Amino acid sequence: MTVNLTTLPNGFRIVSEQMPGLQSTSIGVWVTAGGRHERHEQNGIAHFLEHMAFKGTTTRSALQIAEAIEDVGGYINAYTSREVTAYYARMLANDLPLALDVVADILRNPVFDPHEIEVERHVILQEIGQALDTPDDVVFDWLQERAYPDQALGRTILGEADRVKTFGQSDLSDFIDEHYGPDQMILSAAGAVDHDAIVKMAERLFGDMVPREAKAPDAAVFSGGEMRRDKELEQAHMALAFESPGYCDPKFYTAQIYSVALGGGMSSRLFQEIREKRGLCYTIFAQTGAYSDTGMMTVYAGTGAEDLADLTTLTIDEMKRAAEDMTPAEVARARAQMKAGLLMGLESPSNRAERLARMVQIWGEVPPLEDTISKIDSVTTGDVRDFAEHIVTTAPAAMALYGPVASAPAFADLQARRVA
Repeated sequence: MTVNLTTLPNGFRIVSEQMPGLQSTSIGVWVTAGGRHERHEQNGIAHFLEHMAFKGTTTRSALQIAEAIEDVGGYINAYTSREVTAYYARMLANDLPLALDVVADILRNPVFDPHEIEVERHVILQEIGQALDTPDDVVFDWLQERAYPDQALGRTILGEADRVKTFGQSDLSDFIDEHYGPDQMILSAAGAVDHDAIVKMAERLFGDMVPREAKAPDAAVFSGGEMRRDKELEQAHMALAFESPGYCDPKFYTAQIYSVALGGGMSSRLFQEIREKRGLCYTIFAQTGAYSDTGMMTVYAGTGAEDLADLTTLTIDEMKRAAEDMTPAEVARARAQMKAGLLMGLESPSNRAERLARMVQIWGEVPPLEDTISKIDSVTTGDVRDFAEHIVTTAPAAMALYGPVASAPAFADLQARRVA
């Protein structure tokens, strides 16, 4: 499988990878503008804009957009994250020109009809309400806010309901003018693709766009702290966060392996000690997420009010123990899980297209897959122990608690326990 990358004169990038034996193609445009690119008064506008993409263009109604793709058995969707907004489709290879034409249409020719804005505003407010009724969504939003307070990176992607109620045509158009330039877009395709043919289509559909100067988001500052709210719920929800490396940091893969060994599966330390041996919870896991310039290693658990104090302190104790006695076998198992997850995921053209776009966004190129595997394999047990020591003793931390959490230790007490 060969990766091809082409940049048009206006900065628009096209990356593709042919996957032999497939009859389908996944294709989309990743825009390097998400929640962290919003000003405070814009919070939620990137997500609102993503919703409005499917509500009609100068050439297609909302129904016609859906029918154009589904009439040929395809699928179209979009999502907003903190650093990108993606508009993508999957279809049989012969229908790729149609899919790309639709994606280009919704990006370049939205009409933002006032009636459709009001309809979609109501939908988004329902989505916000649903998130607020989902305790584990709430606790992770709070955790993000405490990690990056008073920063775009710390604000919810959906936005606050009061602000979403005020957005209009000019707000949507202004965000496009600021962030939807050709040099902020990456067209990515994987599956049954012909790179040269896709480049020709991209030249026709995007080649006349005029570059614009994009303002880089403010550098992230992980501050940390605590947010808790006592409420009558069946479960107490606990989430911890520790500052970890961004995508470009050499320790990125060490952080990934550490979080897998700590809480990435049924064989992990947290699962075995806290759930299997002690029965203190049903769900507990650790994971590491990354951005361009920072990252977060998070631990989440849901438990009963009577077990929350023990669960929280045991989590810190297990993290401290990992710094002392993480074994080569655990590191090898975590490496195997990472590699298997990566390689199995790339059997999907949709996952592969997304990876291509993200690699171009982060590094401006697509490093060979072998290089990524080599970096995973090069992480040693000593590297993981050293990183575990840093996380548990010196990394800035944040905590969010929601539900019957009165028995939870104070954040200051957990901080003291970390270094004791």
